[in-house]
Amino acid sequence: MPASIHRPVITGLGFITPIGNDRAAVTDSLREGRHGLSRVEWVGNPDLPVKLAGTIKEFSVEATHPRDWTWPAAYPIPRETLRGLAPHGVFALCAATQALADAALTPDDIAGDPYTGLFCASAGSARLLHHHLGQLDAARGERGNPMGVVSSIAGTLNFNLGAHFHIHGAVCGFVSACASSSHALGYAMDEIRLGRLQRIIVVGAEEHNAETLLPFSSMRALATTDDPALASCPFDGRRSGFVGAGGATALVIESAELATRRQARIYAELAGWGQSSDGYSIAISHPEGAGLRLAIQRALADACVSPAQIDYVNAHATSTPIGDRAEALALRAVFADTHAAPFISSTKGLTGHPLSAAGAMEAAFCALAIDGGFTPGNAHLRQPDPTCDGLRLPVDSLDTAPAIALNNSSGFGGSNVCHVLRRFTP
Repeated sequence: MPASIHRPVITGLGFITPIGNDRAAVTDSLREGRHGLSRVEWVGNPDLPVKLAGTIKEFSVEATHPRDWTWPAAYPIPRETLRGLAPHGVFALCAATQALADAALTPDDIAGDPYTGLFCASAGSARLLHHHLGQLDAARGERGNPMGVVSSIAGTLNFNLGAHFHIHGAVCGFVSACASSSHALGYAMDEIRLGRLQRIIVVGAEEHNAETLLPFSSMRALATTDDPALASCPFDGRRSGFVGAGGATALVIESAELATRRQARIYAELAGWGQSSDGYSIAISHPEGAGLRLAIQRALADACVSPAQIDYVNAHATSTPIGDRAEALALRAVFADTHAAPFISSTKGLTGHPLSAAGAMEAAFCALAIDGGFTPGNAHLRQPDPTCDGLRLPVDSLDTAPAIALNNSSGFGGSNVCHVLRRFTP
């Protein structure tokens, strides 16, 4: 851990997710095991085998022009901001607005502040990129949307949210596939621990349209059943692939000194993090979970906690046969083999897999659990894979709060990122 007295804490949460669009709804869904998966029809073809997605309710952002989008009236979006947004940018802006309010901050409180930063993660908007390039090709390069680049490439969240909120401290984007927003959160922790920044808004967001999710079907990575109880079932022996999802989660991270001084509510402390690389495959995890095991061990060491002190693990497990097995082996090596027995669950049984947004979303779920006095269960888990022997996988949520939680993420190319969160004590 860096030689620093600056402790990063979570003071605000914002959710636009398949299981709810605010803290209360998300908490209820996690406690009750209520999923947010819906039947979808991709590109007007009912014969496609992929039938489900984790969808966002109360928003309509399917069109390629923002004039045709709708979203809840509680989030006014200025026209000049809307022009540069992607569909998932709308989710992100609403989640960030919500997180600031949850942290008892106004946009004026952060505008122009040299010690407030913004770290974002998304894959960009494949839908808008396809649309804008199609227009450019049709015009033989003579005409194009002037906002086409900033609304569609991977940095779209940084560009738009940074300008909208007048961020002066730092703006940075992270692209490491499904570990992206976990990387954003880890580096945000370090910036605060080193005293470079005092507050960072971390945002992860993705779209749930055909252009973003359907390409995974060509990799045979998506579940092909229309039954949510069978489609998204992490760690279950019946699993066959993940259910793609969209949405956004925002976290306000502050130094404990700043949060305490302004008497902010503190959900949890971010106690440590670790990362590693499998160096094994472009698309699949190391078969023995070696990289993830190292990332977990580094996170625990950074937080100065032992495996026995971890009460709950929010697993990355997406419901793919290879990925879940690798993670189960990593968890067994770190915990079961050392006689530690934390509760373990993957909340993707409820949300589906929101790709690069997963790490931020699930870190926020851990914060809710620590603050709210519960431990999420494994929705849809009925026949645990034998690889999970020795792991405690509760099906239903428990009315016990973890004092210390671990959050795992893994992405293409073998990126592994883990965070340790704990109940804050001054």
